Amino acid sequence: MVRTRATVRDLRRQNRSVLLTALFLDGPLSRQQLSLATGLSPATASTITGELLDEGLLVEAGSVDSDGGRPRVLLRVNPAFGYVIGVDVGETGIKVELFDLAMTRLSTVDRLLTALEPALVADLIASGVDEVLAGVEASSVLGVGVGVPGTVEQGESAVVHAQTIGWDAVPLEKMIRAAGVTLPLLVENGAKTQGQAEMWFGAGRGARHAVIALVGSGVGIAVVAGGVVHRGATSNAGEWGHMTIAYGGRRCRCGARGCLEAYAGASAVLARYREAVRRDDSSLDEQSALEELLTSRSAVARRVVDESVGYLGAGIANLVNLFNPERVVLGGWAGLAFGAVKLDEIVAATSSHALRHPFGQVRIELALTGPDAVAVGAATLPLAVLLETGAPG
Repeated sequence: MVRTRATVRDLRRQNRSVLLTALFLDGPLSRQQLSLATGLSPATASTITGELLDEGLLVEAGSVDSDGGRPRVLLRVNPAFGYVIGVDVGETGIKVELFDLAMTRLSTVDRLLTALEPALVADLIASGVDEVLAGVEASSVLGVGVGVPGTVEQGESAVVHAQTIGWDAVPLEKMIRAAGVTLPLLVENGAKTQGQAEMWFGAGRGARHAVIALVGSGVGIAVVAGGVVHRGATSNAGEWGHMTIAYGGRRCRCGARGCLEAYAGASAVLARYREAVRRDDSSLDEQSALEELLTSRSAVARRVVDESVGYLGAGIANLVNLFNPERVVLGGWAGLAFGAVKLDEIVAATSSHALRHPFGQVRIELALTGPDAVAVGAATLPLAVLLETGAPG
């Protein structure tokens, strides 16, 4: 391995990144607090914050009393320095949201999806981006993050592999570009963008080892080890929904049998209920149908829900045994719906399938960033570039 010596420029970039990240995640902070939080000397912290103030990346945010001296000025990342856009590509719709740098939501566009055709998805993303940018200078936008189902192969241009929806090596980034989006573009798996949102703003904050689960029509996870998202050799890590939970069991949308998604994904839960009652009532949308099922008093509905809770708990137990996390966060619209009424039962099912010692170290909690978590996390992708480099791209 060739070792390279860090230059003065590298060190300066690293220090800017450390300070910006601390202010974004934990600000507002005084210069003294920044020095203590980052380990940088007071002189270095003062010099760099002065540069960032001059560039408009930071602003003053009031003051706090000091011990016997002058009040200390608080600093924060300037919300008006720029904008970021987050896109959630779901199986039934696309959400596009515009945020300032305080992650305040400024505009939202929802588009229904009648078919998961890649060209249609690209066109809807492009039109949604145009709509949320009404009245905003494109030059002030740091970039667009897109959360999608399936595996994202990163390279010169992102390619999506989503077997369950029939996407095989879809060149989605190129297609979005062809549809008219010229802003910096980052594409990532939706469970991973939700994971980033929860680690930055939600139930994962402060954890170094966590698993953030997304349960919607399908099922996926983001695995965080040592504070870093685990991606695997080809970014395929996190396909929890396709872990075999019942050998030779129900056919999954991926083509295999016995996958967790075939028992705990919302589409599969509803399909099992309809099979049990021998009725194919699809008049309700998936979210409304699941909410109705979870509150139904019928014996069949209760049995299907209880079985689904058991499978979900067994699936979480596998995560506890495999990864030994300190925290498991249950999110996704269906995960939140199940958790709102069945969290205690899910935890009990996890306990009955997990090894005692790792289970004793873990907390199982509901996600806090809500149903927009994938879009929020996607919007942090261009913001993460700013924080990592210490300067706008």
